[in-house]
Amino acid sequence: MLNNNAHLSEKVFADDIEKAPTRDGFGRGTVEAGTADPNVVVLCADLAESTRAEWFQKEFPERFIEMGVAEQNMATVAAGMAGAGKVPFIASYAAFSPGRNYEQIRTTIALNERHVVVCGMHAGVSVGPDGATHQMLEDLGMMRMLPRMTVIAPGDAEEARKAVVAAAKHDGPIYLRFGRAGTPIFTTAQTPFAIGKALTLWESEVPQVAILSTGSLSYAALAAARALEEEGIQSVVLHVPTVKPLDEAAVLEAARRSGRVLTVEEHQTAGGFGSAIAELLAERHPVPVRRLGIEDTFGQSGEPEELLRHYGLDAPHIKDAARALLRAQ
Repeated sequence: MLNNNAHLSEKVFADDIEKAPTRDGFGRGTVEAGTADPNVVVLCADLAESTRAEWFQKEFPERFIEMGVAEQNMATVAAGMAGAGKVPFIASYAAFSPGRNYEQIRTTIALNERHVVVCGMHAGVSVGPDGATHQMLEDLGMMRMLPRMTVIAPGDAEEARKAVVAAAKHDGPIYLRFGRAGTPIFTTAQTPFAIGKALTLWESEVPQVAILSTGSLSYAALAAARALEEEGIQSVVLHVPTVKPLDEAAVLEAARRSGRVLTVEEHQTAGGFGSAIAELLAERHPVPVRRLGIEDTFGQSGEPEELLRHYGLDAPHIKDAARALLRAQ
């Protein structure tokens, strides 16, 4: 059943649930953060409209810097600005930042512990028709390997707004992952959010499987849990927006209660969220684990929902994977 303490939307399972891309949360969040702190600045690599950086630009034109198609330069300039006391957000497609400027993020931002918020837009296969070149599926792994880097994949546009506001106040380098496609807004202004904390969305009395998810696929995990309940299978759904540092206590508790863990992410299974969970459980509480994600392949053109279904990341496939995990024991 739904966890009442999560304060989810009243329309969480309604056909007319509101949808918006998580990049909208970036736009609203930067305006909010910029209003609260005059040191907040936004740098963009010639993609102000599609990243929603233009929302900040319209409110604070004197604090918006258009860097052009120069992602490496953008990261380095931001590191310098952070050293001078500013709070820079750098925005581009994830395929380009961190895809193109990884060395600069590593050396000038992470190594120097600069408080720069790296914002990777249009991540995952749900970018849709833009195809494999723009469907960044490796960014969580790349960024979580960097020492001192915090990594966050918000679940919906409202949580994305909160993550941006929290990132502006956080200390040290941060990576925020955003999507292009409109996805259900299942959280509310009252839903708890804190960097490093997971959130239980669904909780049966005696869960037989724990579904751990990050990013907007947490809504699909929630829908899968409801479908499993209708079949008599109890579960717990743990939404884990902070991929690094993990909420280890919450992950371990979910594993102990259920004895089986299914992870879900719109990312390569190698090195990403599922790998982080598997690493933790292997060392602290070994249980059967299955990871759902992109299996050692690149994306392709298609509509967002079509692609998620093709790669086995929609609610029916998550439900089937949970059932298969139960049968395997």
